[in-house]
Amino acid sequence: MSYMSRAWRAAAPWRNPRPFSSASGPTAKKSVPYQKTLQEEGAGSREPSQPLPKSAQVVVVGGGSLGCQTTYHLAKMGVSGVVLLERDRLTSGTTWHTAGLLWQLRPSDVEVELLAHTRDVVSRELPAETGLHTGWLQNGGLFIASNKQRLDEYKRLMSLGKVYGVESHVLTPSQTKDLYPLMNVDDLYGTLYVPKDGTMDPAGTCSTLARAATARGATIIENCPVTGIQVRTDDFGVKRVHAVETAHGTIQTPCVVNCAGVWARALGRLAGVCVPLVAMHHAYVVTERIEGIQNMPNVRDHDASVYLRLQGDALSVGGYESNPIFWEEVSEKFAFGLFDLDWDVFMQHIEGAVNRVPVLEKTGIKSTVCGPESFTADHKPLMGEAPEVRGFFLGCGFNSAGMMLGGGCGRELAHWIIHGRPEKDMRFHHSLTDNNRWIRERSHESYAKNYSVVFPHDEPLAGRNVRKDPLHEELLRQGCVFQERHGWERPGWFNPGGAAPVLDYDYYGAYGRQRHSDYTYNRLLGDEYTFDFPPHHDIIKNECLTCRNALALFDMSYFGKFYLVGPEATKAADWLFSADVSKAPGSTVYTCMLNRQGGVESDLTVSRISPGTPGSPLAPAFEGDGYYLAIGGAVAQQNWSHITTVLQDMKFQCKLLDCSEELGMMSIQGPLSRVVLQEVLDTDLSNEAFPFSTHKITTAAGCQVRAMRLSFVGEMGWELHVPRADCVKVYRAVMEAGARHGIANAGYRAIDSLSIEKGYRHWHADLRPDDTPLEAGLAFTCKLKSSIPFLGREAVEAQKAKGIFRRLVCFTTEEKVPMFGLEAVWRDGKVVGHIRRADFGFAIDKTIAYGYIRDPAGGPVSLDFVKSGSYELERMGVTFPARAHTKSPFDPDNKRVKGFY
Repeated sequence: MSYMSRAWRAAAPWRNPRPFSSASGPTAKKSVPYQKTLQEEGAGSREPSQPLPKSAQVVVVGGGSLGCQTTYHLAKMGVSGVVLLERDRLTSGTTWHTAGLLWQLRPSDVEVELLAHTRDVVSRELPAETGLHTGWLQNGGLFIASNKQRLDEYKRLMSLGKVYGVESHVLTPSQTKDLYPLMNVDDLYGTLYVPKDGTMDPAGTCSTLARAATARGATIIENCPVTGIQVRTDDFGVKRVHAVETAHGTIQTPCVVNCAGVWARALGRLAGVCVPLVAMHHAYVVTERIEGIQNMPNVRDHDASVYLRLQGDALSVGGYESNPIFWEEVSEKFAFGLFDLDWDVFMQHIEGAVNRVPVLEKTGIKSTVCGPESFTADHKPLMGEAPEVRGFFLGCGFNSAGMMLGGGCGRELAHWIIHGRPEKDMRFHHSLTDNNRWIRERSHESYAKNYSVVFPHDEPLAGRNVRKDPLHEELLRQGCVFQERHGWERPGWFNPGGAAPVLDYDYYGAYGRQRHSDYTYNRLLGDEYTFDFPPHHDIIKNECLTCRNALALFDMSYFGKFYLVGPEATKAADWLFSADVSKAPGSTVYTCMLNRQGGVESDLTVSRISPGTPGSPLAPAFEGDGYYLAIGGAVAQQNWSHITTVLQDMKFQCKLLDCSEELGMMSIQGPLSRVVLQEVLDTDLSNEAFPFSTHKITTAAGCQVRAMRLSFVGEMGWELHVPRADCVKVYRAVMEAGARHGIANAGYRAIDSLSIEKGYRHWHADLRPDDTPLEAGLAFTCKLKSSIPFLGREAVEAQKAKGIFRRLVCFTTEEKVPMFGLEAVWRDGKVVGHIRRADFGFAIDKTIAYGYIRDPAGGPVSLDFVKSGSYELERMGVTFPARAHTKSPFDPDNKRVKGFY
């Protein structure tokens, strides 16, 4: 028998570093801790479990958690002709060996909702439908905090849980000892206890899902590996799924869902789709019987990077290490297999587990479980329609969380497939999805930091410097501390102490690599690891107030810059954009793009343009009408995909051109912007000659630029859209002219503060695809007074007639307390919502927060309802009195953007 203590001592520190990766195959000497697996059912048979149909509405590939959940939800939502294909037996890939934990609280409101649905499916829905027990065990969950920051994070989760009805309690060390007598609490700061967390059984859950799905008409076929995906190009040049080829026949279908887990990349290649994930070994060990462990909650000791899962009268012990083993050559034949456990890698978890539950030191190890799991660059699953091929959906890359996220994500996938919402997984730029170095680095870092505290302003160290804008080196020399978004390096804030370059990824010293020493960027990033105001809070304040009182220059070159041109460009623009953008050339309009349900897919500016010269990125030649679109860079790829999908579906005769790399963009904002730019631009900048929301081609420092009078910070200002080669020259000319007027560089941390102070919305925080313009206070962007149809109009009109049952509200607090989002909103003593985005407004000297609220009684949320309540915002379990605003607390009459100071 192997003991924890013996294994600990056996890991000699003088051993050579383990190889970077391993291609070792499965062994037969390992076992999972479940009484039943699906390996034995139908063992030995290589023939399909059922005959293949000739056609299907949807073919789901992969019979693990996600495949079974997606199939079940498709069938439950009424889709007939759903087929699930599994190359071996259900669960045989990665699901069969999963630990099956379900924690209800995560630092994401979306994930909390997804987890809640999974829990509902396995604990209530499936037993009610089938009469079968899924293996759900509600034994509770306990998060361990060894320091104040960790406990602060847990308190944030507790406040968010109140919004969603998730019971949780912050416990003292002594209370924790009472709950879990075998635990060492001497080094604890506190814990978070969630009584209704629990565990799932993979075989029990998936077999019950299969039973429920087949009862609703779905077909599940095992022992049927997919060998090809037929893709055909239609008359408009659009690639679409046509059929699925297997070793036993072909199924014609317009829709394939890739739920193949570790094997998802290989399946994607069959369709010409890049699936950005990597396979790694992920392990846990199962102990012998432990007296007194029965009925104890599952434990996550994040600071020790270890979890302890109750396994009857024993524990499963696992975690996330800094040096995981990559599975380089993913075997197609791998099924119900496990790897040999590398104790050198796993030992760090043993140390943490023994410290937390000392009895483990003398407890035997019954079995080891080391299997493959798929991991992604941001530790989030890949979901939605692939951009390369219509009808090819992704439901993979779940980072060992496929069981607990499966129900919620399976439901969402089914909804997107059925309702035709063009939801695509576009959070990675197309230049990154097949960049193996980037995927590997980022996936490693996400794995290694999975148990790290999630701080609001953290940035990755891996996969950096992939996309640099034309001012990157210029700004780096001036102390720019960059953020990474969508592969772009964009300015975050400016460090007076000098340059802080981002260095090549050092894998945190893993795999025998040398860690960077005296790493300025990493040190500055470490200063951000707080839930208080960071040390450079006053630096960002100076950037903001310089913009408010004089002027600042913002490099916004990472913005997406598209042209919509062609004979039917206006027809397409009328349908795509909620606002009326078909105005005279020279006009610029702020607008939204909506989906069929009326949700906001994007907010952007659209400028009507005249034809230019061939090959010009600034003013391209075209026939028909033309529009120039400027879109936040973090969502540019998603916008491109949304627009392209709509153009394909509607068959508009026009083109979408991407000039994001060819053009830079700088925004000069503040009361003195006109004075300074008048010295640089060869055009009259008076209100009469250059009014707000207009644009024109002019020259700056001898270079042709497109100047737009717009603002995203609430000040008078202009954006300069400049050909890449001319950006540095124009930038230096503006900075030279502005020097005597106090101009300063400013970054996106300042933009975040300035924009929330003015009440401007951010897509992804204030706006999401399930938020409507009416709910978000953007009704003015909808051309409802015209008769022009646009995508989502019917849904918006229906909501307007029915009433708005949730509304985005601005709150301020008198107490200067940092908030970041996820805080609970209380109205008259009842929780009515949570904060989506928060920051500090330096001009009004207050904390500002935006969140959607509902009426607990179920009625519409009118402006009178907003104004009549008494509000508090709960931060980390402490409430702060708040004031609700129906207009922006800064310059509510919009005088400054129009030049009236």
